[in-house]
Amino acid sequence: MSIYLDVIWFLNFSFDLLLLLLTALLLKRKIYKLRLLIGALIGSSIVLLMFTPLSEIMVHPISKLAISIMMVVTAFGFKRFKYFTQSLFTFYFVTFMIGGGMIGTHYFIQTEIGILDGVLMTNSGGFGDPISWLFVLIGFPAAWFFSRKRLDDLEMKKIQYDQIVTVSIKIGDFHFRLKGLIDSGNQLYDPISKSPVMIVDVQKAAEYLPGPLISIALQEDVMAALSGTAESHPLEHRMRIIPYRVVGKTNQFLLGLKPDEVIIMTETEAILVPKAIVGLNRTSLSPDDEYDCIVHPKMLQGQSVQDVS
Repeated sequence: MSIYLDVIWFLNFSFDLLLLLLTALLLKRKIYKLRLLIGALIGSSIVLLMFTPLSEIMVHPISKLAISIMMVVTAFGFKRFKYFTQSLFTFYFVTFMIGGGMIGTHYFIQTEIGILDGVLMTNSGGFGDPISWLFVLIGFPAAWFFSRKRLDDLEMKKIQYDQIVTVSIKIGDFHFRLKGLIDSGNQLYDPISKSPVMIVDVQKAAEYLPGPLISIALQEDVMAALSGTAESHPLEHRMRIIPYRVVGKTNQFLLGLKPDEVIIMTETEAILVPKAIVGLNRTSLSPDDEYDCIVHPKMLQGQSVQDVS
């Protein structure tokens, strides 16, 4: 079997570089291109050393660990022990994740790819079967991109769920609870009382509030609906009109209600909101039903009434 050492070395160098880059992206580390290149050179040096009298030493797990440590220290430095171990374990996590994905795909489609002593190689004679090399050259970047995308999605999901709270709302005789998303982008205030506005999906609150009120909130033109209705309901004196703007539209209005009490319950505490307006939005806020309302961040500055930690 012919072995093209330069091709195998360059292949492993490229993969080591991508693994270090993905590690840096996941950890939000500053990327130093030269340091990443040198780290990848250290990692790929195992390919060259395997064809020397040191080959038996280089395939030993301790030697591989030492090389990976050198790669991580070169690429990210050693500021403190926790910083180093975080980099090293993330590097191994990324390596196992992408390597496992490629091996799983290999067994799924039975492409001729193999790993010899930790070095990625094709199993065909000579330069390698074009299909197997195509799998390696396309499969690894595809696995890299897929892994990065999935991890980014998981990170965003975690951030989102860290901001999901339970909101208890009491308006007159009506009391209900909703799932709320704390969104710093919500900067809506009642122009008269200057109270922060919590935006609620009116469909989620429909079973708790009077039908005539829900009918008004569902209209595109809330002002026209208010002037055209003669049906009364027990929350009339609590109604507020909240102007807001969206891209491409002007003079938009949101029907709001002044609540008796709003309590926001996080994982660690319950916060009594001193003043708030509950705005009823006619369109769905979350297509996946992950939350029912958007909480104004200023509402979190209320008094903590209970420690639930």
